[in-house]
Amino acid sequence: MRAAGVGRETARMIPNSNRTTAPTRTPQERALAHVTALSNGGPLETSLRVTLNFHPDRWARGRPILDALAADGVYRSQFVTGTSNGGLTAHPGGDRWRWESRIFAGAYDEAPAEARPVYGALNFRADAYGAAPRFGSAYFRLTAQTLSRTTFCYPDSHLEPTDFGVADRMRLVELALAEGRDALDDYVEAQVHGPVRLAQDVEALVLDPCYRGTSVESAARRLGCAVEWHPGYQLDVEELRRHADYRGPEYVELGASLAVDGVLHAGLIGDALRSGRHAEQDLKKVWHCLARFGRRVPASRRSTLRA
Repeated sequence: MRAAGVGRETARMIPNSNRTTAPTRTPQERALAHVTALSNGGPLETSLRVTLNFHPDRWARGRPILDALAADGVYRSQFVTGTSNGGLTAHPGGDRWRWESRIFAGAYDEAPAEARPVYGALNFRADAYGAAPRFGSAYFRLTAQTLSRTTFCYPDSHLEPTDFGVADRMRLVELALAEGRDALDDYVEAQVHGPVRLAQDVEALVLDPCYRGTSVESAARRLGCAVEWHPGYQLDVEELRRHADYRGPEYVELGASLAVDGVLHAGLIGDALRSGRHAEQDLKKVWHCLARFGRRVPASRRSTLRA
């Protein structure tokens, strides 16, 4: 169903009394009800999971992100953390604020930052690397129970989509399979409403093996959830240079300069960011090249290992 007429202009025309059906309903309940009304299709396959891809060696709120997560016990939205693996527009009047206002009919407009949803993607291909690797080499795999409070859109919300889904009404997988986007854009965005508690709502944190034996692994084991490993990303400089047109030759050369013994992996990009010698946006483009061309196994191999 094409959900035309849910843009900012239409939202402004809807009286507050209509947009908030019951004063006692939470922002999360109002958002879920609104998106449910825009969704159609059959129920989601129960074996599918939402993943939250991110970079596990980055910093948030002045300390390593995994240390912050261990202390808090909750995965927070960028409205709280001020960090993102995409754009940094999570503030009143910013793009992320505007997109959420549009999609959720203003349900979160007056809500505190802590109440807002967190973003991930539906792993409809059961991919060992997670549903949306463009946003990071690691991911939290959420429990099946979180699906009932998750909304979905296709394509990404920054493109102002008109196709939406919930667990009981989901035709977005069909749309994604039919469209055949680039591998880094081939995801169904998920918005998880309500807290994502690491001890209750996460099945596992799945890491790149380049972090074995590092402070990242040590911090991961303090989170209170299982730790697993996907096959990893490694990209030879020779192969990297074959794809100069993907994000641009300058990012290929930057990636080549970071490689050790002619091989680039995720940990080296994190090291480069912490060095302060390179722009974060430039390193993000290098990561895109690694994520797109550096899988150690083909996409059809979809296993992770516990450890």
